[in-house]
Amino acid sequence: MPITRGTATHTSSNGSAEAILLELVDEDGTTIGTAEKLAAHQPPGQLHRAFSVFLFDERGRLLLQQRALGKYHSPGVWSNTCCGHPYPGEAPFAAAARRTYEELGVSPTLLAEAGTVRYNHPDPHSGLVEQEFNHLFVGMVQSPLRPDPEEVGTTVFVTPTELTERHVRDPFSTWFMTVLDAARPAIRELTGPTAGW
Repeated sequence: MPITRGTATHTSSNGSAEAILLELVDEDGTTIGTAEKLAAHQPPGQLHRAFSVFLFDERGRLLLQQRALGKYHSPGVWSNTCCGHPYPGEAPFAAAARRTYEELGVSPTLLAEAGTVRYNHPDPHSGLVEQEFNHLFVGMVQSPLRPDPEEVGTTVFVTPTELTERHVRDPFSTWFMTVLDAARPAIRELTGPTAGW
């Protein structure tokens, strides 16, 4: 299974590559330890902290990304604006802002917490398992995107109708609908009643 530099390791302050560690949590979201990223996703999966970001433009359209083909997990599928895992001890909000910039080259003009959701989603294609306690964030993006090609294949802004059509015809991440549905109350509050979310 190919593992890209950006997903398997990160560079420490002294310039050396280190394995990425995730925070393991209990069912209440309390940190109970750490595990190496790939090991945490091996069946049956270890419950770990994650985040999902949903950014919208001024017209209330959702920014989707197609994950790069080089990603070791769920390559080439469509998903929400940004998702990932905080480093151990890193606040989910800070991690969400950091990864949005790293993946898309843009900082949200607004980013707000939108609750949490717990799920267990095996990925039939990779054999990996998403056992996650996921922190949700919604916000606005108003700057031009500069996606990192190692992380993002392409991006698109969609209305609710366009999302429904795309979801029928294109492959999406196994977790996408779970996190979208959990974030909908905050999305509606952000985008207003006329956007249709």
